[in-house]
Amino acid sequence: MSPVSRVSKPFAAGIAMLSSMLVLAGTATEVAARARGSVQASDHVLRFDDAPVAPPQAKFFTINGVLAKLDATKRGTAAPGNDVELASLTPTGIVTDTPSVQIAPVNGPEPFGLFAFRAPEGALWRKWRGLEADMAKDTESLHRCQNDASSCSPAAAQFARFVASAKAKSGRAQLEDINQNVNLAIRYVSDSMQYGVADRWSSALSSFATGQGDCEDYAIAKYAALSDAGFAAEDLRLVLVRDRAVREDHAVPAVHHEGKWLIMDNRSALLREDSQISSFTPLFAINYRGVQLFATPYAKRDALDGETDALPAADAIGAAKWTGAEASASPAGGAIGELPLLM
Repeated sequence: MSPVSRVSKPFAAGIAMLSSMLVLAGTATEVAARARGSVQASDHVLRFDDAPVAPPQAKFFTINGVLAKLDATKRGTAAPGNDVELASLTPTGIVTDTPSVQIAPVNGPEPFGLFAFRAPEGALWRKWRGLEADMAKDTESLHRCQNDASSCSPAAAQFARFVASAKAKSGRAQLEDINQNVNLAIRYVSDSMQYGVADRWSSALSSFATGQGDCEDYAIAKYAALSDAGFAAEDLRLVLVRDRAVREDHAVPAVHHEGKWLIMDNRSALLREDSQISSFTPLFAINYRGVQLFATPYAKRDALDGETDALPAADAIGAAKWTGAEASASPAGGAIGELPLLM
């Protein structure tokens, strides 16, 4: 064997091995390339075809819009521009067993539609108790007058005639008769001029005896005449008010008649309903139950006889004060603008 042959065999074997390695490397590269292509394709599919689907955006609607569609459905046509049902705060199609709420104004049982409660002890209570004692004496005198006409004083006889005249009438005419007769029987004179004191409450027979008095004396005489004429005590009030029109305190009797409170003012021959008088600020109501405060805001007054009481008053009159002083005397009739203070 020649040397070339000996050399060529190992060489050939090496060449063959190298070729095989190159083939294997190429195959591996191709396989790897194919594998990479497959992965990239798979990645492509995952990124676009199998990606999570985004949720749809929320759709908003209005009640009126829904009603418009319902309206169009009922009509079988597209919803017109303006001729559609609209939602309202009080739908008419709703059936309920809940009773409707009726809001009514609060109205109290006392004059001027107010409520009243017992007033604290004080000067007014003392005045009222003293007046009750004097009125009881008047009642005894009138009883004696009925039994023995010769024992009647002129004042008692006059009062008895007024009561008899009222009893001969009926209804509102009774009230008008008493109001007119008492207004004519008493001439307005302030307590300071008549008695030399700031304030004095006189019984009916006392006022008739002198023929003079101020606003509360008119009111007391009418109150007594109404009682003797047969009006129920529950329907009678002596009402103390602040008359804002003249900025003075005033007293009037009030009688509950046919469901209304009628005011019998010494400054007028006409009866007026309490609802017709807008200038009065009611302060106190007095009757057989005693002195009562109207349920209105309070205002402090100046102390009387060392007292410190709180009296009711409306905001409209501000800090009303009861000083005990009287207005200048009127020559007759208690003219407006010359009214006495009650305290």
